[in-house]
Amino acid sequence: MTHSGMQLGGMVETFDTVVVGSGIGGLCTALRLAEHMKVAIITKRELMESNTRYAQGGMAAVLSENDDFELHIEDTLQAGAGLCHPDVVNMVVKGGPEAISELLQYGVPFDRDGSDLSLANEGAHSRRRVARVKDQTGLAIQRALTERVKDHPRIHVFERHMAVDLITRSRTYSVTENDGTIETDSVLGTYVLDLNNHQVRVFSASATILATGGAGKVYLYTSNPDIASGDGIAMAYRAGARIANMEFVQFHPTCLFHPQAKSFLISEATRGEGAYLLNARGERFMMNVHPLAELAPRDIVARAIDHELKTTGDDCVFLDLSHRDPEFIEDRFPFILKRCLEFGYDLRKEPIPVVPAAHYCCGGVLVDQNGQTTLPSLWALGETTCSGLHGANRLASNSLLECAVYAKTVAADILERYQSGQLPAPAPDLPIWSPGFARPLREGVIISESWDEIRRILTNYVGIVRSNKRLDRARRRIEFIRAEVHDDYWDTVLNGDLVELRNLVTVAHLIVECALARRESRGLHFNVDYPNRDDGTWLRDTVIWRGGGGQVLQSLGSL
Repeated sequence: MTHSGMQLGGMVETFDTVVVGSGIGGLCTALRLAEHMKVAIITKRELMESNTRYAQGGMAAVLSENDDFELHIEDTLQAGAGLCHPDVVNMVVKGGPEAISELLQYGVPFDRDGSDLSLANEGAHSRRRVARVKDQTGLAIQRALTERVKDHPRIHVFERHMAVDLITRSRTYSVTENDGTIETDSVLGTYVLDLNNHQVRVFSASATILATGGAGKVYLYTSNPDIASGDGIAMAYRAGARIANMEFVQFHPTCLFHPQAKSFLISEATRGEGAYLLNARGERFMMNVHPLAELAPRDIVARAIDHELKTTGDDCVFLDLSHRDPEFIEDRFPFILKRCLEFGYDLRKEPIPVVPAAHYCCGGVLVDQNGQTTLPSLWALGETTCSGLHGANRLASNSLLECAVYAKTVAADILERYQSGQLPAPAPDLPIWSPGFARPLREGVIISESWDEIRRILTNYVGIVRSNKRLDRARRRIEFIRAEVHDDYWDTVLNGDLVELRNLVTVAHLIVECALARRESRGLHFNVDYPNRDDGTWLRDTVIWRGGGGQVLQSLGSL
Protein backbone atom coordinates (compact mmCIF):
# COMPACT_ATOMS: atom_id res chain seq x y z
CA MET A 1 0.00 0.00 0.00
CA THR A 2 1.29 3.46 -0.81
CA HIS A 3 1.00 6.49 1.42
CA SER A 4 -2.30 7.80 0.12
CA GLY A 5 -2.92 5.76 -3.00
CA MET A 6 -1.37 3.34 -5.51
CA GLN A 7 0.16 3.79 -8.93
CA LEU A 8 1.73 0.99 -10.95
CA GLY A 9 4.79 1.71 -13.06
CA GLY A 10 7.25 4.56 -12.72
CA MET A 11 10.93 4.49 -11.77
CA VAL A 12 11.96 1.44 -9.74
CA GLU A 13 15.50 0.87 -8.44
CA THR A 14 16.36 -2.80 -8.99
CA PHE A 15 18.97 -4.81 -7.05
CA ASP A 16 19.66 -8.42 -6.22
CA THR A 17 19.75 -7.52 -2.51
CA VAL A 18 18.80 -4.45 -0.51
CA VAL A 19 20.46 -4.10 2.91
CA VAL A 20 18.78 -1.63 5.26
CA GLY A 21 21.34 -0.45 7.82
CA SER A 22 25.09 0.20 7.81
CA GLY A 23 26.46 -1.28 11.06
CA ILE A 24 28.71 -4.31 11.35
CA GLY A 25 25.89 -6.72 10.45
CA GLY A 26 24.75 -4.87 7.33
CA LEU A 27 28.23 -4.09 6.02
CA CYS A 28 29.70 -7.57 6.61
CA THR A 29 26.71 -9.17 4.90
CA ALA A 30 26.90 -6.75 1.97
CA LEU A 31 30.60 -7.45 1.45
CA ARG A 32 29.98 -11.20 1.33
CA LEU A 33 26.99 -10.91 -1.03
CA ALA A 34 28.72 -8.46 -3.35
CA GLU A 35 31.12 -11.17 -4.47
CA HIS A 36 28.27 -12.43 -6.68
CA MET A 37 25.33 -10.00 -6.42
CA LYS A 38 24.42 -6.35 -6.99
CA VAL A 39 23.80 -4.88 -3.53
CA ALA A 40 22.21 -1.66 -2.30
CA ILE A 41 22.87 -0.32 1.21
CA ILE A 42 20.22 2.04 2.61
CA THR A 43 21.39 4.16 5.55
CA LYS A 44 19.48 7.11 6.99
CA ARG A 45 22.58 9.08 7.95
CA GLU A 46 26.12 8.75 6.66
CA LEU A 47 27.65 5.31 6.12
CA MET A 48 29.78 5.70 9.24
CA GLU A 49 26.80 6.41 11.53
CA SER A 50 25.43 3.29 13.22
CA ASN A 51 25.00 1.69 16.64
CA THR A 52 28.21 -0.26 15.93
CA ARG A 53 30.21 2.95 15.87
CA TYR A 54 29.44 3.61 19.55
CA ALA A 55 30.29 0.14 20.89
CA GLN A 56 33.16 0.70 23.31
CA GLY A 57 33.81 -2.68 24.91
CA GLY A 58 34.62 -5.13 22.13
CA MET A 59 33.73 -8.55 20.72
CA ALA A 60 33.64 -11.68 22.86
CA ALA A 61 35.23 -14.82 21.41
CA VAL A 62 37.22 -17.83 22.57
CA LEU A 63 40.75 -16.80 21.60
CA SER A 64 43.10 -18.00 24.35
CA GLU A 65 44.42 -21.33 25.58
CA ASN A 66 42.82 -20.96 29.03
CA ASP A 67 39.35 -20.51 27.53
CA ASP A 68 37.05 -22.88 25.65
CA PHE A 69 33.72 -22.86 23.82
CA GLU A 70 31.85 -24.59 26.63
CA LEU A 71 32.77 -21.86 29.10
CA HIS A 72 31.59 -19.10 26.74
CA ILE A 73 28.40 -21.05 26.01
CA GLU A 74 27.71 -21.52 29.73
CA ASP A 75 28.33 -17.83 30.48
CA THR A 76 25.88 -16.86 27.72
CA LEU A 77 23.23 -19.30 28.94
CA GLN A 78 23.58 -18.11 32.53
CA ALA A 79 23.17 -14.47 31.55
CA GLY A 80 20.14 -15.32 29.36
CA ALA A 81 18.15 -16.59 32.36
CA GLY A 82 16.82 -19.75 30.71
CA LEU A 83 15.53 -18.25 27.44
CA CYS A 84 18.60 -18.61 25.24
CA HIS A 85 18.23 -21.10 22.40
CA PRO A 86 21.14 -23.52 23.03
CA ASP A 87 21.61 -24.41 19.35
CA VAL A 88 21.97 -20.74 18.44
CA VAL A 89 24.35 -20.06 21.33
CA ASN A 90 26.47 -23.00 20.21
CA MET A 91 26.57 -21.76 16.61
CA VAL A 92 27.44 -18.16 17.46
CA VAL A 93 30.07 -18.93 20.10
CA LYS A 94 31.85 -21.45 17.87
CA GLY A 95 31.79 -18.94 15.02
CA GLY A 96 33.60 -16.34 17.10
CA PRO A 97 37.26 -17.04 16.22
CA GLU A 98 36.51 -17.05 12.48
CA ALA A 99 34.56 -13.79 12.82
CA ILE A 100 37.54 -12.13 14.55
CA SER A 101 39.87 -13.49 11.86
CA GLU A 102 37.68 -12.03 9.12
CA LEU A 103 37.61 -8.60 10.79
CA LEU A 104 41.41 -8.69 11.05
CA GLN A 105 41.53 -9.34 7.31
CA TYR A 106 39.28 -6.32 6.80
CA GLY A 107 41.85 -4.24 8.65
CA VAL A 108 40.40 -3.90 12.15
CA PRO A 109 43.44 -3.12 14.38
CA PHE A 110 42.55 -5.16 17.47
CA ASP A 111 44.86 -4.48 20.43
CA ARG A 112 47.69 -6.95 20.94
CA ASP A 113 49.98 -8.24 23.66
CA GLY A 114 52.97 -9.10 21.54
CA SER A 115 51.75 -11.39 18.76
CA ASP A 116 48.56 -12.36 20.62
CA LEU A 117 45.34 -10.38 20.84
CA SER A 118 44.92 -8.41 24.06
CA LEU A 119 41.77 -9.71 25.75
CA ALA A 120 39.66 -7.81 28.28
CA ASN A 121 37.39 -9.07 31.04
CA GLU A 122 33.75 -7.97 31.37
CA GLY A 123 30.83 -8.69 33.66
CA ALA A 124 29.56 -12.30 33.87
CA HIS A 125 32.42 -13.66 31.71
CA SER A 126 34.41 -16.44 33.37
CA ARG A 127 37.53 -15.70 31.28
CA ARG A 128 39.21 -12.78 29.56
CA ARG A 129 37.86 -13.12 26.03
CA VAL A 130 36.87 -9.66 24.75
CA ALA A 131 38.91 -8.51 21.76
CA ARG A 132 38.97 -4.74 21.57
CA VAL A 133 40.54 -1.60 20.13
CA LYS A 134 41.18 0.44 23.29
CA ASP A 135 37.74 1.76 24.32
CA GLN A 136 36.51 2.51 20.78
CA THR A 137 36.19 -0.96 19.26
CA GLY A 138 33.01 -0.20 17.35
CA LEU A 139 34.47 2.90 15.74
CA ALA A 140 37.50 0.95 14.52
CA ILE A 141 35.27 -1.79 13.06
CA GLN A 142 32.98 0.76 11.41
CA ARG A 143 35.93 2.57 9.78
CA ALA A 144 37.49 -0.61 8.41
CA LEU A 145 34.23 -1.93 6.95
CA THR A 146 33.23 1.46 5.54
CA GLU A 147 36.50 1.71 3.61
CA ARG A 148 35.94 -1.75 2.12
CA VAL A 149 32.34 -0.99 1.16
CA LYS A 150 33.12 2.37 -0.45
CA ASP A 151 35.66 0.77 -2.78
CA HIS A 152 33.46 -2.14 -3.86
CA PRO A 153 32.15 -1.91 -7.45
CA ARG A 154 29.01 -4.00 -6.82
CA ILE A 155 27.87 -2.17 -3.68
CA HIS A 156 25.74 0.95 -4.16
CA VAL A 157 25.41 3.13 -1.04
CA PHE A 158 22.41 5.42 -0.52
CA GLU A 159 23.25 7.77 2.35
CA ARG A 160 20.56 9.95 3.94
CA HIS A 161 17.92 7.50 2.71
CA MET A 162 15.39 6.06 5.17
CA ALA A 163 13.35 2.90 4.63
CA VAL A 164 9.65 3.65 5.21
CA ASP A 165 7.85 0.33 4.70
CA LEU A 166 8.45 -3.11 3.27
CA ILE A 167 6.63 -3.90 0.03
CA THR A 168 4.84 -7.25 0.34
CA ARG A 169 3.25 -9.36 -2.35
CA SER A 170 -0.07 -9.57 -0.49
CA ARG A 171 -0.50 -5.81 -0.34
CA THR A 172 0.63 -5.29 -3.90
CA TYR A 173 -1.13 -8.13 -5.70
CA SER A 174 -4.05 -8.93 -3.32
CA VAL A 175 -2.83 -12.34 -2.18
CA THR A 176 -5.44 -14.15 -0.04
CA GLU A 177 -4.75 -14.40 3.69
CA ASN A 178 -5.51 -17.56 5.65
CA ASP A 179 -6.62 -17.22 9.28
CA GLY A 180 -4.27 -14.30 9.89
CA THR A 181 -1.23 -16.10 8.49
CA ILE A 182 -0.23 -15.11 4.95
CA GLU A 183 0.86 -18.44 3.53
CA THR A 184 2.05 -17.17 0.13
CA ASP A 185 3.22 -13.70 1.10
CA SER A 186 6.77 -12.45 0.53
CA VAL A 187 8.76 -9.25 0.61
CA LEU A 188 9.47 -7.63 -2.75
CA GLY A 189 11.51 -4.62 -1.63
CA THR A 190 11.03 -1.40 0.26
CA TYR A 191 9.85 2.18 -0.05
CA VAL A 192 12.69 4.56 0.79
CA LEU A 193 12.48 8.25 1.69
CA ASP A 194 15.31 10.27 0.17
CA LEU A 195 16.08 12.72 2.98
CA ASN A 196 17.95 14.97 0.55
CA ASN A 197 14.86 15.90 -1.50
CA HIS A 198 11.97 14.30 0.49
CA GLN A 199 11.00 12.07 -2.43
CA VAL A 200 10.01 8.43 -1.90
CA ARG A 201 11.86 5.94 -4.08
CA VAL A 202 10.99 2.31 -4.80
CA PHE A 203 13.68 -0.36 -4.29
CA SER A 204 12.88 -3.78 -5.73
CA ALA A 205 15.02 -6.76 -4.72
CA SER A 206 15.14 -10.53 -4.72
CA ALA A 207 16.26 -10.41 -1.07
CA THR A 208 15.73 -7.70 1.54
CA ILE A 209 17.84 -7.60 4.72
CA LEU A 210 17.01 -5.63 7.86
CA ALA A 211 20.11 -4.60 9.84
CA THR A 212 18.79 -1.39 11.37
CA GLY A 213 19.98 -1.82 14.96
CA GLY A 214 17.94 -1.31 18.09
CA ALA A 215 15.36 1.04 19.56
CA GLY A 216 17.00 2.73 22.53
CA LYS A 217 15.49 6.10 21.60
CA VAL A 218 12.12 4.85 22.80
CA TYR A 219 13.46 5.69 26.28
CA LEU A 220 14.31 9.13 27.62
CA TYR A 221 17.78 8.10 28.80
CA THR A 222 19.75 5.88 26.45
CA SER A 223 23.30 5.14 25.40
CA ASN A 224 22.13 4.81 21.79
CA PRO A 225 22.62 7.38 19.02
CA ASP A 226 19.62 9.32 17.70
CA ILE A 227 19.17 6.90 14.78
CA ALA A 228 18.10 4.02 17.08
CA SER A 229 14.34 4.33 16.59
CA GLY A 230 13.48 0.67 15.95
CA ASP A 231 12.85 1.12 12.23
CA GLY A 232 13.45 -2.47 11.14
CA ILE A 233 11.39 -3.98 13.95
CA ALA A 234 8.46 -1.66 13.23
CA MET A 235 8.56 -2.25 9.46
CA ALA A 236 8.72 -6.01 9.89
CA TYR A 237 5.79 -5.95 12.32
CA ARG A 238 3.65 -3.89 9.96
CA ALA A 239 4.46 -6.30 7.13
CA GLY A 240 3.25 -9.29 9.19
CA ALA A 241 6.51 -10.82 10.44
CA ARG A 242 6.71 -12.41 13.88
CA ILE A 243 8.31 -10.30 16.61
CA ALA A 244 9.59 -11.88 19.84
CA ASN A 245 10.68 -11.00 23.40
CA MET A 246 10.30 -7.23 23.21
CA GLU A 247 9.84 -7.04 27.00
CA PHE A 248 13.56 -7.65 27.50
CA VAL A 249 15.26 -4.25 27.24
CA GLN A 250 18.75 -4.08 28.68
CA PHE A 251 19.70 -1.01 30.69
CA HIS A 252 23.43 -0.37 30.79
CA PRO A 253 24.27 0.22 34.44
CA THR A 254 26.84 2.98 33.95
CA CYS A 255 26.18 5.99 31.77
CA LEU A 256 27.77 9.32 32.72
CA PHE A 257 25.39 11.47 34.73
CA HIS A 258 25.71 15.02 33.40
CA PRO A 259 23.10 17.29 31.77
CA GLN A 260 25.23 17.78 28.63
CA ALA A 261 26.61 14.24 28.35
CA LYS A 262 23.58 12.73 26.55
CA SER A 263 24.01 9.53 28.61
CA PHE A 264 27.59 8.94 27.49
CA LEU A 265 28.37 5.26 28.04
CA ILE A 266 31.05 4.22 30.53
CA SER A 267 32.10 0.83 29.23
CA GLU A 268 31.54 -2.32 31.27
CA ALA A 269 35.22 -2.96 30.67
CA THR A 270 35.98 -0.40 33.42
CA ARG A 271 34.39 -2.76 35.94
CA GLY A 272 36.17 -5.65 34.26
CA GLU A 273 39.41 -3.85 35.06
CA GLY A 274 38.49 -3.33 38.71
CA ALA A 275 36.22 -0.27 38.96
CA TYR A 276 33.96 -0.14 42.04
CA LEU A 277 30.38 1.09 42.29
CA LEU A 278 29.82 3.40 45.26
CA ASN A 279 26.75 5.07 46.73
CA ALA A 280 26.73 8.74 47.75
CA ARG A 281 28.28 7.77 51.12
CA GLY A 282 31.24 6.18 49.37
CA GLU A 283 30.14 2.60 50.17
CA ARG A 284 30.39 -0.36 47.79
CA PHE A 285 26.87 -1.79 47.60
CA MET A 286 27.23 -4.58 45.02
CA MET A 287 29.10 -6.75 47.54
CA ASN A 288 25.78 -7.43 49.28
CA VAL A 289 23.84 -8.04 46.06
CA HIS A 290 25.70 -10.73 44.10
CA PRO A 291 28.80 -12.96 44.57
CA LEU A 292 30.38 -11.34 41.51
CA ALA A 293 29.79 -7.85 42.96
CA GLU A 294 30.44 -5.26 40.20
CA LEU A 295 30.95 -8.05 37.66
CA ALA A 296 27.43 -9.46 38.05
CA PRO A 297 25.22 -9.61 34.92
CA ARG A 298 23.96 -6.27 33.68
CA ASP A 299 20.34 -6.76 34.72
CA ILE A 300 21.38 -7.40 38.32
CA VAL A 301 23.74 -4.41 38.44
CA ALA A 302 21.18 -2.08 36.85
CA ARG A 303 18.42 -3.16 39.29
CA ALA A 304 20.79 -2.77 42.22
CA ILE A 305 21.61 0.80 41.16
CA ASP A 306 17.93 1.53 40.59
CA HIS A 307 17.12 0.20 44.07
CA GLU A 308 19.91 2.25 45.61
CA LEU A 309 18.65 5.45 43.96
CA LYS A 310 15.00 4.83 44.89
CA THR A 311 15.94 3.99 48.48
CA THR A 312 18.25 6.96 49.07
CA GLY A 313 16.62 9.52 46.81
CA ASP A 314 20.02 10.27 45.26
CA ASP A 315 20.33 11.26 41.61
CA CYS A 316 23.23 8.94 40.79
CA VAL A 317 25.80 6.47 42.08
CA PHE A 318 29.54 6.63 41.44
CA LEU A 319 32.04 4.55 39.52
CA ASP A 320 35.55 4.58 40.96
CA LEU A 321 38.67 3.50 39.09
CA SER A 322 41.01 5.92 40.88
CA HIS A 323 42.77 3.08 42.73
CA ARG A 324 44.30 1.90 39.42
CA ASP A 325 47.52 3.42 38.09
CA PRO A 326 46.89 6.61 36.09
CA GLU A 327 49.07 5.30 33.26
CA PHE A 328 46.93 2.17 32.99
CA ILE A 329 43.74 4.25 32.74
CA GLU A 330 45.30 6.53 30.12
CA ASP A 331 46.36 3.54 28.01
CA ARG A 332 43.26 1.37 28.45
CA PHE A 333 40.48 3.98 28.42
CA PRO A 334 41.76 7.03 26.51
CA PHE A 335 38.43 7.98 24.94
CA ILE A 336 36.40 7.60 28.15
CA LEU A 337 39.04 9.57 30.07
CA LYS A 338 39.01 12.36 27.48
CA ARG A 339 35.23 12.65 27.44
CA CYS A 340 34.95 12.64 31.24
CA LEU A 341 37.58 15.40 31.45
CA GLU A 342 35.48 17.48 29.04
CA PHE A 343 32.67 17.34 31.62
CA GLY A 344 34.95 18.11 34.56
CA TYR A 345 35.58 14.58 35.88
CA ASP A 346 39.00 12.95 36.12
CA LEU A 347 38.68 9.16 36.03
CA ARG A 348 42.28 8.89 37.30
CA LYS A 349 41.64 10.82 40.51
CA GLU A 350 38.00 10.63 41.55
CA PRO A 351 34.74 8.64 41.34
CA ILE A 352 32.51 9.75 38.46
CA PRO A 353 28.66 9.97 38.62
CA VAL A 354 26.75 7.29 36.69
CA VAL A 355 23.16 6.13 36.16
CA PRO A 356 21.54 3.28 34.18
CA ALA A 357 20.24 4.03 30.67
CA ALA A 358 18.45 1.99 27.99
CA HIS A 359 21.10 0.21 25.99
CA TYR A 360 20.09 -2.92 24.07
CA CYS A 361 16.97 -4.74 22.84
CA CYS A 362 17.18 -8.49 23.37
CA GLY A 363 13.95 -8.94 21.39
CA GLY A 364 13.12 -8.10 17.80
CA VAL A 365 12.26 -9.71 14.48
CA LEU A 366 12.10 -13.47 14.94
CA VAL A 367 14.76 -15.23 12.82
CA ASP A 368 16.22 -18.71 12.41
CA GLN A 369 19.92 -19.61 12.26
CA ASN A 370 20.12 -18.34 8.67
CA GLY A 371 18.61 -15.00 9.60
CA GLN A 372 15.36 -15.83 7.81
CA THR A 373 12.29 -14.12 9.18
CA THR A 374 8.80 -15.59 9.01
CA LEU A 375 8.25 -13.69 5.73
CA PRO A 376 9.84 -15.20 2.59
CA SER A 377 12.55 -13.06 0.93
CA LEU A 378 13.10 -11.11 4.17
CA TRP A 379 16.22 -11.67 6.29
CA ALA A 380 17.37 -9.80 9.39
CA LEU A 381 20.34 -9.79 11.75
CA GLY A 382 21.81 -8.03 14.75
CA GLU A 383 19.93 -6.01 17.34
CA THR A 384 16.94 -5.78 14.99
CA THR A 385 16.31 -9.46 15.66
CA CYS A 386 15.41 -12.02 18.25
CA SER A 387 17.76 -14.83 17.24
CA GLY A 388 17.67 -16.75 20.51
CA LEU A 389 21.27 -15.89 21.41
CA HIS A 390 20.56 -13.42 24.21
CA GLY A 391 17.48 -14.90 25.87
CA ALA A 392 16.24 -12.66 28.68
CA ASN A 393 19.53 -10.75 29.08
CA ARG A 394 22.51 -10.19 26.80
CA LEU A 395 25.99 -11.17 27.94
CA ALA A 396 28.38 -8.23 27.51
CA SER A 397 30.15 -8.00 24.12
CA ASN A 398 28.09 -10.77 22.52
CA SER A 399 26.30 -8.27 20.26
CA LEU A 400 29.11 -7.52 17.78
CA LEU A 401 29.84 -11.26 17.79
CA GLU A 402 26.23 -12.06 16.86
CA CYS A 403 26.31 -9.60 13.96
CA ALA A 404 29.56 -10.93 12.53
CA VAL A 405 28.53 -14.60 12.75
CA TYR A 406 25.04 -14.02 11.36
CA ALA A 407 26.49 -11.99 8.48
CA LYS A 408 28.08 -15.24 7.34
CA THR A 409 24.96 -17.40 7.70
CA VAL A 410 22.63 -14.80 6.14
CA ALA A 411 24.92 -14.27 3.16
CA ALA A 412 25.46 -18.01 2.69
CA ASP A 413 21.72 -18.70 2.70
CA ILE A 414 20.93 -15.94 0.21
CA LEU A 415 23.82 -16.85 -2.10
CA GLU A 416 22.81 -20.53 -2.12
CA ARG A 417 19.28 -19.59 -3.11
CA TYR A 418 20.51 -17.08 -5.67
CA GLN A 419 22.91 -19.49 -7.36
CA SER A 420 20.36 -22.32 -7.39
CA GLY A 421 17.64 -20.12 -8.87
CA GLN A 422 15.41 -20.22 -5.79
CA LEU A 423 15.25 -16.46 -5.37
CA PRO A 424 12.60 -14.70 -7.46
CA ALA A 425 13.73 -12.03 -9.87
CA PRO A 426 13.18 -8.43 -8.65
CA ALA A 427 9.64 -7.33 -9.48
CA PRO A 428 9.76 -4.60 -12.17
CA ASP A 429 6.18 -3.31 -11.77
CA LEU A 430 5.99 -2.34 -8.11
CA PRO A 431 3.64 0.54 -7.31
CA ILE A 432 5.33 3.89 -6.99
CA TRP A 433 4.63 6.12 -4.02
CA SER A 434 1.69 8.47 -4.41
CA PRO A 435 1.22 11.23 -1.80
CA GLY A 436 -2.47 11.59 -2.75
CA PHE A 437 -3.99 14.50 -0.83
CA ALA A 438 -1.38 14.55 1.94
CA ARG A 439 -0.36 18.04 3.02
CA PRO A 440 2.98 19.38 4.30
CA LEU A 441 3.38 19.31 8.07
CA ARG A 442 2.52 22.74 9.46
CA GLU A 443 3.14 22.18 13.17
CA GLY A 444 6.37 20.38 13.96
CA VAL A 445 5.54 20.59 17.66
CA ILE A 446 3.06 17.75 17.12
CA ILE A 447 5.93 15.39 16.31
CA SER A 448 8.31 16.62 19.00
CA GLU A 449 5.68 16.50 21.74
CA SER A 450 4.54 12.98 20.79
CA TRP A 451 8.15 11.80 20.64
CA ASP A 452 8.84 13.24 24.10
CA GLU A 453 5.64 11.80 25.56
CA ILE A 454 6.36 8.29 24.29
CA ARG A 455 9.85 8.33 25.78
CA ARG A 456 8.65 9.60 29.15
CA ILE A 457 5.89 6.97 29.31
CA LEU A 458 8.35 4.14 28.60
CA THR A 459 10.91 5.52 31.03
CA ASN A 460 8.46 6.02 33.89
CA TYR A 461 6.22 2.98 33.43
CA VAL A 462 8.20 0.35 31.47
CA GLY A 463 11.71 0.80 32.83
CA ILE A 464 14.05 -1.31 34.94
CA VAL A 465 11.31 -2.17 37.46
CA ARG A 466 7.66 -2.51 36.37
CA SER A 467 4.21 -3.14 37.83
CA ASN A 468 0.82 -4.12 36.41
CA LYS A 469 -0.60 -0.69 37.19
CA ARG A 470 2.21 1.12 35.43
CA LEU A 471 2.05 -1.21 32.42
CA ASP A 472 -1.73 -0.78 32.10
CA ARG A 473 -1.32 2.98 32.22
CA ALA A 474 1.43 2.84 29.61
CA ARG A 475 -0.78 0.73 27.32
CA ARG A 476 -3.67 3.23 27.42
CA ARG A 477 -1.46 6.21 26.77
CA ILE A 478 0.59 4.59 24.03
CA GLU A 479 -2.56 3.43 22.21
CA PHE A 480 -3.93 6.98 22.27
CA ILE A 481 -0.69 8.33 20.78
CA ARG A 482 -0.64 5.50 18.20
CA ALA A 483 -4.04 6.60 16.93
CA GLU A 484 -2.90 10.21 16.67
CA VAL A 485 0.32 9.29 14.88
CA HIS A 486 -1.63 7.04 12.48
CA ASP A 487 -3.84 9.97 11.46
CA ASP A 488 -0.89 12.34 11.12
CA TYR A 489 1.03 9.82 9.03
CA TRP A 490 -1.70 9.36 6.43
CA ASP A 491 -2.61 13.05 6.27
CA THR A 492 0.91 14.48 6.05
CA VAL A 493 3.62 14.53 3.40
CA LEU A 494 6.42 12.35 4.73
CA ASN A 495 9.55 13.57 6.43
CA GLY A 496 12.18 11.71 8.43
CA ASP A 497 10.89 12.82 11.83
CA LEU A 498 7.38 11.58 11.10
CA VAL A 499 8.62 8.20 9.84
CA GLU A 500 10.76 7.75 12.97
CA LEU A 501 7.87 8.76 15.23
CA ARG A 502 5.63 6.15 13.59
CA ASN A 503 8.28 3.50 14.16
CA LEU A 504 8.95 4.63 17.71
CA VAL A 505 5.32 4.38 18.81
CA THR A 506 5.05 0.96 17.14
CA VAL A 507 8.05 -0.32 19.10
CA ALA A 508 6.65 1.19 22.32
CA HIS A 509 3.40 -0.70 21.69
CA LEU A 510 5.30 -3.98 21.20
CA ILE A 511 7.36 -3.54 24.38
CA VAL A 512 4.28 -2.78 26.48
CA GLU A 513 2.22 -5.66 25.08
CA CYS A 514 5.00 -8.20 25.59
CA ALA A 515 5.69 -6.90 29.11
CA LEU A 516 2.01 -7.24 30.02
CA ALA A 517 1.93 -10.79 28.66
CA ARG A 518 4.85 -12.10 30.73
CA ARG A 519 3.53 -12.65 34.27
CA GLU A 520 6.81 -13.40 36.01
CA SER A 521 10.18 -11.73 36.56
CA ARG A 522 13.09 -13.00 34.48
CA GLY A 523 16.29 -11.39 33.29
CA LEU A 524 15.65 -7.83 32.14
CA HIS A 525 11.91 -7.98 32.84
CA PHE A 526 11.13 -7.38 36.52
CA ASN A 527 7.50 -6.93 37.59
CA VAL A 528 6.89 -6.24 41.29
CA ASP A 529 3.48 -7.95 41.02
CA TYR A 530 5.17 -11.17 39.82
CA PRO A 531 8.60 -10.94 41.50
CA ASN A 532 9.62 -14.57 41.03
CA ARG A 533 10.94 -16.50 38.06
CA ASP A 534 8.49 -19.21 36.99
CA ASP A 535 10.11 -21.88 34.82
CA GLY A 536 7.05 -24.09 35.07
CA THR A 537 4.88 -21.67 33.11
CA TRP A 538 7.07 -19.02 31.48
CA LEU A 539 10.15 -20.81 30.19
CA ARG A 540 9.21 -19.73 26.66
CA ASP A 541 9.41 -16.84 24.26
CA THR A 542 6.81 -14.14 23.81
CA VAL A 543 5.73 -13.83 20.18
CA ILE A 544 3.53 -11.11 18.72
CA TRP A 545 2.40 -10.33 15.17
CA ARG A 546 -0.28 -8.66 13.08
CA GLY A 547 -2.92 -11.00 11.74
CA GLY A 548 -5.80 -10.71 9.32
CA GLY A 549 -7.94 -7.63 9.68
CA GLY A 550 -5.11 -5.72 11.36
CA GLN A 551 -5.69 -7.11 14.86
CA VAL A 552 -2.82 -8.07 17.14
CA LEU A 553 -2.40 -11.78 17.82
CA GLN A 554 -0.14 -13.25 20.51
CA SER A 555 1.37 -16.66 20.97
CA LEU A 556 3.21 -17.56 24.13
CA GLY A 557 4.18 -21.06 23.11
CA SER A 558 7.75 -22.28 22.84
CA LEU A 559 9.48 -21.71 19.53
